[in-house]
Amino acid sequence: MRLPIDPQADYARRAWVACPSCDDARSCATCADRRNCGEHWRYLISNKGPVLHLQCPGCTHLWSFDTRPGIPGPAVGDHA
Repeated sequence: MRLPIDPQADYARRAWVACPSCDDARSCATCADRRNCGEHWRYLISNKGPVLHLQCPGCTHLWSFDTRPGIPGPAVGDHA
């Protein structure tokens, strides 16, 4: 089941993080070079400190991503 795009999603607030659900950027040379790709970005829905709450515009998967793994902080996990 595909989720709708979150109402707080804003094209101006984007992040370049691999989607754990569809992994659509796996064969993209731009993404492999760790550059900001025009196709493989994610909506940055919100953040709580170093934890980003993201949604993939392609598969609509929602998840959280800790930008400082290994440092104690809020719990991180999938939303859906």
